[in-house]
Amino acid sequence: MRNIIYGINLSADGCCDHTKFGGGEETVQYFTDLMQDVDLIIYGRKTYQLMVPYWPEVAKKQSGTKTENEFARTFDAIDKVVCSRSLHNVEGNARLIRANLAEEVLKLKQEPGKNISLGGVSLPSELIALGLVDEYYFLVHPVLVGQGRRLFDDANFLESQNLQLADSRTLKSGCIALHYLKRR
Repeated sequence: MRNIIYGINLSADGCCDHTKFGGGEETVQYFTDLMQDVDLIIYGRKTYQLMVPYWPEVAKKQSGTKTENEFARTFDAIDKVVCSRSLHNVEGNARLIRANLAEEVLKLKQEPGKNISLGGVSLPSELIALGLVDEYYFLVHPVLVGQGRRLFDDANFLESQNLQLADSRTLKSGCIALHYLKRR
């Protein structure tokens, strides 16, 4: 069965609003590397609309830095699934899931392939609560923002999510990359 991996940038005080802190080339490279073992991305509407058409345009025009262009090409080549009841259509290599979230995502996990990447905040909370997320990649930035949306603020987990640290490393920027596995 394929693994669903969840990766997100966070401030040291748990803010997940990317507009509150910078990322830089090293952050973009971190997520590009993470995407090398991914052949499907799952987003909710908000994250999808944040990422598309921005990154496909960068891929097409090669208008970013070398690192951003590499991420854009990698991102653009990966198939996407968007979970939304309000969107009517999606672009390019994306398709919609409108209902039966748990059932549809479980089917995706059972298909052959590489890892499935999960992004955003609300949708991951739902899939974590359903027990469908296998790995977590938290990139913790060395900044306290004091305000903004916190990761899992809206989550309603019925039970604790016990994780096992698989790896950690400090990037040159001072970011800490934490990789956790769901305990079985």
